[in-house]
Amino acid sequence: MEWFVKAFLKASITWLALGVTLGVGIAVHPQLIIYRPAHVHMNLLGFVTMMIYGVAYHVIPRFTGHQLHMRSLAALQWWLANAGLALMVVGFCLAPHAVPAAPFVLGTGGVLSASAAYCFAYNIWHTIDGSRRHAGLATPVGIGGRKSTTVAGKV
Repeated sequence: MEWFVKAFLKASITWLALGVTLGVGIAVHPQLIIYRPAHVHMNLLGFVTMMIYGVAYHVIPRFTGHQLHMRSLAALQWWLANAGLALMVVGFCLAPHAVPAAPFVLGTGGVLSASAAYCFAYNIWHTIDGSRRHAGLATPVGIGGRKSTTVAGKV
C-alpha cells in the first residue's frame, strides 16, 4: 500500500476520534454547541472525505488497470487537505469569540481544503482515463492486487 494511502486512512481515523471527542463534549456541555461547525467538519471533511481519498487512491488504479496519474500530487493533496482542515477547525473555534483573525484563518483553510479536493479530482480523473504521461508504462494489476508485469524495471 502506498504511503499516502496509509496517511489518508490514519488521518481519517484521527479526525474521527477528534470529531467524536468534540461531539461528546458538546453533548455533556451544551454551551459548547458554538463549536458545532468544527465538529461537523472534523467528521465530514476529516473522517469521511479522508477515508474516501485513501480508499480511492488504493482501489481506482487497481479497478482501472492504470497507474496513479501523479503520486506527487496525491502527497501534496494530503498536506493541503490536513492543513486546510486544521485551519478551518481553528477558524470555526475562533469565530464565536469574535477573534479578528478568524475569517482569515477559516478562509485560508477553506481554500487549502478546496485545493486538495481539486487535486484529487484531477488525479483520479486522469487515472481513470489512463495517463498519457504513462502511456506504455501502465502496469496491469492482477487478482489480489499483485502486479503481473514490471514497470520501468521495478516489480
